[in-house]
Amino acid sequence: MIRRDYILRMIEELAEALARIRSLKQSRRWDEAGDELDAEFKKLVGDGAQAVAQLSETELLARVMQGGPTHLVRDKTLMLSTLLTEAGDVAAAEGREDESRECYLKALHLLLDVLARNEAFECPGFVPKVETLVAALQSAPLPVRSAAMLMQHYERAGEFAKAEDALFVMLDAEPDNQAIVEFGIAFYERLRPQSDAALNAADLPRAEVEDGLEKLQGRRNASPSPPRPGT
Repeated sequence: MIRRDYILRMIEELAEALARIRSLKQSRRWDEAGDELDAEFKKLVGDGAQAVAQLSETELLARVMQGGPTHLVRDKTLMLSTLLTEAGDVAAAEGREDESRECYLKALHLLLDVLARNEAFECPGFVPKVETLVAALQSAPLPVRSAAMLMQHYERAGEFAKAEDALFVMLDAEPDNQAIVEFGIAFYERLRPQSDAALNAADLPRAEVEDGLEKLQGRRNASPSPPRPGT
């Protein structure tokens, strides 16, 4: 009961802060929105928005874990993802595109990590949707790591066509990377046992699965063999 009350109080306080931040954003009062975000970031991880944008995800998670018991890490990570999304919006509005993109990417990675570890978990309503973050990042191709995380998320969710789209992002970024080719082959092979109904519902009919598998197997077979020792 104590744990539940503590989490609920944290969520209520964040919801109030988000309401203030979003109201300031609507009024285009970016400096004040930034100040509110700095205050919330400092409460959660000890630094303001711009400093947080420079930290790695590992460093951010370490900060989250330092601030309380481990059973709160999931909820605090979702709060951090939410604040990073808001900070990305403010940075974008102020023309700080690189910082904005860093915030959105970190928010997406943290969110996907929580979802991967908690498959039956339903996020609180204040947490940004995966699609919201993907849309915010659409001005440039996703990094390979981000696309791989997104692909795995979509596959777990049964959204196979979106998973394939993420695979294509990876293949376009590194067309000669055989590890990605093998990653893609394993994906299509996992889809083969799915029913036709499940594949059609996910907008990836069996013919497309087989076609994708055949093409990647062709790329695997066409790859040059590694040189023999001594040649």
